[in-house]
Amino acid sequence: MFGFLNLDKPFDWTSHDCVAKTRKLLRIKKIGHAGTLDPAATGVLPIAIGKATRLLQFLPTDKAYKATIRLGIQTTTDDLQGEIITQKSASDLDLAALKTALLQFKGKIEQIPPNYSAIQVDGKRLYDLARKGEKIQAPVRNVEVFNIDILDWRVSEFPELDVNIVCGGGTYIRAIARDLGMILETGGTLAALQRTASSGFNLIDSVNFNQLEAKLEAGTFQPMAADAPLQHLNEITLAETEALRWCQGQKIYLDEQVSQIARVYNEQKLFLGIGESKEGLLIPRMVLEGVC
Repeated sequence: MFGFLNLDKPFDWTSHDCVAKTRKLLRIKKIGHAGTLDPAATGVLPIAIGKATRLLQFLPTDKAYKATIRLGIQTTTDDLQGEIITQKSASDLDLAALKTALLQFKGKIEQIPPNYSAIQVDGKRLYDLARKGEKIQAPVRNVEVFNIDILDWRVSEFPELDVNIVCGGGTYIRAIARDLGMILETGGTLAALQRTASSGFNLIDSVNFNQLEAKLEAGTFQPMAADAPLQHLNEITLAETEALRWCQGQKIYLDEQVSQIARVYNEQKLFLGIGESKEGLLIPRMVLEGVC
């Protein structure tokens, strides 16, 4: 069995927990995931099964989230799982000020990831250093936020803002919540997070563990096709003799000269793997063994 599972990650589970659970349910050792989610976050967690783990590196990186930001509070982890650092009423905030502040997060921006994150500094995870009390700031990274839409605004002593965020890979929504609070001079933290899209997978098509177990018990579970989340890549179809040679690791001459990463198929539309078209040659990057 190989392909992908579009998992709706439950609250308070790590991404590693989800991989371990999937491995046990499917009785397959080779399982991997794309795009780590914090334990407090729910939503889309792409799971690769069997040989499809080798395709994880080729998945698209764009993601989408539904987030709730609570203003007036700042925490150590930039979400409600951490200790409160500052807390003051933000009841005087209005929606116009929020809309103006959110404009600063659209486009290509510089972002400092939360100290409690899996980023490595000198070979050590930031969250391990933070738990030891070591104060090491994560290096600034460049990320891109394509869009932020306001869904709801609830006025209170600690008002909450619901937003949809569409962004590139590596963007921390916790950091957006923290930085929004800094701009507004109120403090801000992430109160809830659901990933609605990731790496070519959408929440509407996802399954939770209960649904997965029911499908397995009924014998109806089928993983998503290995090439399903790779539609952002161009497609190259090879004649049978060329397909056989390519599967054997040989480079194939092409008419086109454009450099690109592409999905490779034979004339029967069987997905063979990933190739790189470069200087008129199709070079094997990942061949699906057992398929060719």
